Amino acid sequence: MATEQIKMPQLGESVTEGTIERWLVKPGDTVEKYDALAEVNTDKVTAEIPSSFSGTIKELLAGEGETLEVGAPVCTIETEGGGEAEPEASPAADEPANEMPAAGSDKPENLSGTKGTNSSPASQKQAGGRYSPAVLRLSQENGIDLSQVEGSGKGGRITRKDLLSLIESGNIPKEGSRPAAEPAKEAAPAPSQPAASQPAASSKPAERPAAGVETAAGDIEIPVTGVRRAIANNMLRSKHEAPHAWTMVEVDVTNLVSYRDSLKADFKKKEGFNLTYFAFFVKAVAQALKEFPMMNSMWAGDKIIQKKAINISIAVATEDALFVPVIKDADEKTVKGIAREVNELAAKVRSGKLKSDEMQGGTFTVNNTGSFGSVQSMGIINYPQAAILQVESIVKRPVVMDGGMIAVRDMVNLCLSLDHRVLDGLVAGNFLARVKEILENITAENTSVY
Repeated sequence: MATEQIKMPQLGESVTEGTIERWLVKPGDTVEKYDALAEVNTDKVTAEIPSSFSGTIKELLAGEGETLEVGAPVCTIETEGGGEAEPEASPAADEPANEMPAAGSDKPENLSGTKGTNSSPASQKQAGGRYSPAVLRLSQENGIDLSQVEGSGKGGRITRKDLLSLIESGNIPKEGSRPAAEPAKEAAPAPSQPAASQPAASSKPAERPAAGVETAAGDIEIPVTGVRRAIANNMLRSKHEAPHAWTMVEVDVTNLVSYRDSLKADFKKKEGFNLTYFAFFVKAVAQALKEFPMMNSMWAGDKIIQKKAINISIAVATEDALFVPVIKDADEKTVKGIAREVNELAAKVRSGKLKSDEMQGGTFTVNNTGSFGSVQSMGIINYPQAAILQVESIVKRPVVMDGGMIAVRDMVNLCLSLDHRVLDGLVAGNFLARVKEILENITAENTSVY
């Protein structure tokens, strides 16, 4: 018999950790290779951890709700013989994320950035290793003294969620300040300014009560799911790291509405799915991104990366979560092709069959907020992308036309949120103007859905 480890897989190109949402096995269970062992959540996807071996589960090394870095062991399994190799595992899964340098920075000699050995308690809790790239980057950007942070991860490890909790509370330990782990004994906080919560010695940040929030009779406490926690963390990171700016244009889509309405019945009968307005909007955005490639960029610390592929992320909501599947190479697809993919991805989300690779690689997000009746909104950028476009409801309004005539037209607002580190008003304004021009010139004579 041989004992093998199953490790936390890397479920996305920028994913550094995952949270065990639910174990599907228990010690003593017999599993086959590729059987699902646990459901895991990251800030990008919910997926299953497959077994790399056939054998018997020996020990679960992480509890439900616990967050582990990529490459960290999650369970052990007893196999017959010496076990099998793991051909599917990525190199990152075999090399713990805490051994990698932070993106855009030199690999540190130790936690303080000086030569020698850092003997602080926090560094000892890191098991002699370095922090994950996400932790290092976040601490550097916010001036957080990591030696004074109490980690909630396994073995006292500091996780990105610990730092986000400190940032949100405003209780950021700086160089020379009292360690965050030391409770304040001098004085109680003033009633008007409740004490900021500290990271608990637990890997379940959702269980730390928010400062000043009390439960009264009749209130309902709703447990925070792994998916909801991942959404919250990604939104907080986006709002904290990316300086948001907003702009909006209104578009006359009367011709588009008339053209689509003339096609929709025959299209549904022929193709078997709906021809939506949204497909035309996604196509127009993809076309404009080819002409304004800077909009298809990402901030990467000491550089900006302009992406070649135009992969449009679309937001699909369920009752309690939001997923962002990706239409790959949207600029190469017809309106029909985009409509088909939107329909298929939405169906997969709502049936729980969306795969992790279908949520990877997005470069720009288009959100169909108009489906809820919204007419104006300010979206939070889908980090690390540089912009998100909200397509609002199409409404009939009286509009003053050329020559002073007033006519009832189909109008829609397009609301753009942008990362001001990457994009400025000039390129964003020109991009929106081009999207507007494309949409306003859609007619049966010059536009084909095939």
